[in-house]
This record gives sequence, structure tokens and C-alpha cells, in this order.
Amino acid sequence: MPFSALGVDTFSVEQSADKVAEAAEKIIAARYALVVVAENIAPLAREVFADYQDAPTPCVIVVPFTTESAGFATRELGEVLKMATGINILQSS
Repeated sequence: MPFSALGVDTFSVEQSADKVAEAAEKIIAARYALVVVAENIAPLAREVFADYQDAPTPCVIVVPFTTESAGFATRELGEVLKMATGINILQSS
């Protein structure tokens, strides 16, 4: 919870699809502009946040978790960059 030390609201959830979806719905309802999601739970929250993918807010950013990265965060960031620039600058040739 390093973000808590910075005064950022944090939501700790169990790694179950229902709990993650419930927390994601609360975050959407609270109208946060930026949502940072840990890579280990992002696949469970993807369905909830998918409805907002083309909306200006919330901006959903997936970041690697403290364990070994599974590559999900990099793929998600690549998709966001592709929407913003028209190309995936993280994609290797």
C-alpha cells in the first residue's frame, strides 16, 4: 500500500472475481478520474472497467504487482498507448 502513504485512496480486495468486481463498481460510482490497478487483479476487474475503456474518465492504468510480472500490465499499457497515438509503441517488431 505505498500509495496510501501518499494520501491516495486505496482499495484492498480479496482475489475473487466477485470481490474485485464489487470494489471496481464502488470505484466507478465514486467517480475517480484515475484508477491504478495491480496486475494480479486486473483480469478480474477487466469486465467492469471495459465499459469505460473509451471514456475520458476514469483512466484505468494497470501496473505490475510486487511479484513477477505476467505481462498483462505491459499489454494493457500498449493498448492505452495505441488508443492515444494510433500505434502500439511497446510492441516489438
